[in-house]
Amino acid sequence: MATNRPNKLLGYLESRKNLTGSACGIVGLALTFAGAAGPYWPVVVAGLYGAGALVAPPERPPVPDFPDPSAQLDELRGDFAKLRVYLTDIELPPAAAGRLTELTDLLTALLDPGWVAEVLAQDPEGVHALSRAVRQDIPEAVDTFVRTRWWTRLAPGTEPPERHLERQLCVLHSEARSLATTLHEAEARRQESHTRYLEDRS
Repeated sequence: MATNRPNKLLGYLESRKNLTGSACGIVGLALTFAGAAGPYWPVVVAGLYGAGALVAPPERPPVPDFPDPSAQLDELRGDFAKLRVYLTDIELPPAAAGRLTELTDLLTALLDPGWVAEVLAQDPEGVHALSRAVRQDIPEAVDTFVRTRWWTRLAPGTEPPERHLERQLCVLHSEARSLATTLHEAEARRQESHTRYLEDRS
């Protein structure tokens, strides 16, 4: 607790309230030396300091330093690389494996550094959707399939778990494809806007 007091004192000395109050107090001292304050100069100086401290704008706390979208994509690429290593150790049925390959190829195209990732970085919702797919949806879908397949061997005759996995991967692929379409449409609108700008300028 004692170590915080010097920091608080230093923070107040550097605050806008103290600086503004001190400037007004200096005005009071100037009035004193000019003979305008009379014998009540301490009251005048203190009053001007207090008035200056009151009218000073409040301190603005610093904005939290969150990672920018590019840094978020860099972290997501690292997690996607971990996911792909994990998926290489999973044996899937051919149909599900094909669906998963289509999905990971599309995610690779969206996350690869370049102009596509630059467009993606301007879409926080898109970054969130990819993050959810890479860090939650795909690992959970595959892991649930692996665990359910083991139980199915003990209780044959139930619905094959690969059907659920294929359906889940289809949904995730559709979401990723929808994101790619949204990014493409944004670039198309940008191109159209530039065309109109050039035509209007002419």
